[in-house]
Amino acid sequence: MTAANVIFCGIVIVTLTGAFLAVWLKNVFYNALGLILCLFGVAALFIYLDAEFLAVVEVIIYVGAISIAIIFAIMLSRPWFTQHSRRDPAKLSRALISATLLFAGLVGVLRETHFPSVESGDVSIAGIGKSLLTTYALPFEAVSLVLLVAIIGALVISSPKERS
Repeated sequence: MTAANVIFCGIVIVTLTGAFLAVWLKNVFYNALGLILCLFGVAALFIYLDAEFLAVVEVIIYVGAISIAIIFAIMLSRPWFTQHSRRDPAKLSRALISATLLFAGLVGVLRETHFPSVESGDVSIAGIGKSLLTTYALPFEAVSLVLLVAIIGALVISSPKERS
């Protein structure tokens, strides 16, 4: 095995470990930490594939913003000392069978799909930034307004209501 294969296998192990922890642990806070580990692994895969822009976006948006918002929501929700119910083995087996069938179906679809190659333009971070602020300025600003409205909506929903 070459060094690149060892690095790739390490990144995959980190990503799958984070995904496993995000799904399997019983404490919701630890599930969120597993999700963060998994997202860091995905960002490392993007770096491995020479997609630095996507790796930076993954870390800033998903690890930085979304994961922290999830952790805030967890901490503002139900108390930590409540008892967790036991996992039902029948439900676990049905979930495993469903996930296996879904995975097999997705693999089958991906094997049969022909992805045409597209000639790409400038895919550097500077090129993407330039196109976001010139060619795609209007959609970029529209997305920022949608995110602003979502943040304001989340603040309105989470604020305590006055009782009269």
